Amino acid sequence: MCGRYVQVASPDLLADHFAVDEVMAESQPANYNVAPRGSVYAVVQREPQLRTLETMRWGLVPSWAESPKIGNRLVNARAETVADKPAYRRALRNRRCILPADGFYEWKVKPRLGAAKAARQPMFIHRRDGEPLAFAGLWEVWRDSEDQDGAWLRSCVILTTRANDVLAPIHDRMPVVLAEADWATWLDPVAHDVAALEPLLVPAPSEWFEAYPVSTRVNKVANNSADLVARVEPDTLFQ
Repeated sequence: MCGRYVQVASPDLLADHFAVDEVMAESQPANYNVAPRGSVYAVVQREPQLRTLETMRWGLVPSWAESPKIGNRLVNARAETVADKPAYRRALRNRRCILPADGFYEWKVKPRLGAAKAARQPMFIHRRDGEPLAFAGLWEVWRDSEDQDGAWLRSCVILTTRANDVLAPIHDRMPVVLAEADWATWLDPVAHDVAALEPLLVPAPSEWFEAYPVSTRVNKVANNSADLVARVEPDTLFQ
């Protein structure tokens, strides 16, 4: 799964990296502790010749939802079942996106001798080459049915798959991270064959990733600074 991630690259950098044609997103402060319901950058293929960078709320709100509160629990979607879930089926066919990330957090559980509860050590996972990760995502638009003049809400969800060898000792799930060669296929707005997309929804190669322990300060959403991704020494673990 993915419950927190890092998004600090500028719109200009992301536009260049993901070959974006138009930046529709407003610049946001660097976020070292992105949490559900937060505003995030997303790459969308609006037309065959128009790739955009936009901002969306993390937590998918289907168009048929009565309230945007449903998005609070639709932050991750399992790749193995996404095609069968009513909340995601239409988006999988028609509204796919890439959610750029500079890394993400996962919590490693370790029993503590004599303690009633196990310790949960936050780990930071990122690409070894320093390039942004390309999370496979879905997006939707929603507006209150009782307020036809209200603003449209654009929201998104991150697809997850089984963990690769780097993530497996930490958690059994990880975000689907797309290879650059697969970006165009995933974003293609006229590709509606779900079966043809399934081969993309697999664990990314282990050699892409590095994972290391970071401060438990990341546990609190209010903490948001570059020191959250600083490696901590082994003798500070699980304290």
